[in-house]
Amino acid sequence: MTEQNRGVEEILLSTAYPFWDRLTAEERAELLGSAAMAAYKKGEYVHRSDMGCTGAVLVLSGLLRVYIVSEEGREVTLFRIHQGEPCVLAASCLLEAVQFDLFIEAAEDARAIVIPAGVLRPIMESNPYVGLYMYRQATERFSDVMWMMQQILFMGADRRVAIFLWEETAGKGQKALRMTHDEIARNIGSAREVVSKVLKYLAEEGVVSLGRGRVELTDPEKLRKFLP
Repeated sequence: MTEQNRGVEEILLSTAYPFWDRLTAEERAELLGSAAMAAYKKGEYVHRSDMGCTGAVLVLSGLLRVYIVSEEGREVTLFRIHQGEPCVLAASCLLEAVQFDLFIEAAEDARAIVIPAGVLRPIMESNPYVGLYMYRQATERFSDVMWMMQQILFMGADRRVAIFLWEETAGKGQKALRMTHDEIARNIGSAREVVSKVLKYLAEEGVVSLGRGRVELTDPEKLRKFLP
């Protein structure tokens, strides 16, 4: 790795991880020396239980999806990780409170900086600021998990689809969502058939128009009526 690339990595890591200024010179050097750039194609696994413990992942571009799988094979998306956000749950083996299998995949082509778990472990154990940050990040992510569980348990499919469409279109200043019905279903923890029925109803009401792998928002004000 060139000195220029190493300098860029240090800027990215120091910006993303607030514990950076609390590291010793040796710890910084160790993290920088082990950090590696990674590229993931859409649908490729970033982390799963049989891959071992990945480490801390900082998303540079693209989008990652964190989900669990039921015994029946149903996927439930817990949350997503956007550009500029770190993911500590890919290092779940270092967090004793996380005792269930998590899957992390690229929801779209993505690039990231990965700090291996084997390098993080001794630094977490010797530097309390690093360990505190890891657990705090995990706790904050689990608030996202609780929000998703509330939606699944207490909201109808129409509202869950509406919330997702709003967040991914109007909430981002966009009018179109390039996703299949199956991808939407996996993101909201529902069945494809249910999502298809809701989208068909919304299309009939003039809220959206449907195309192959595409949902376009045609009337944001009507969609608002379906939001909680």
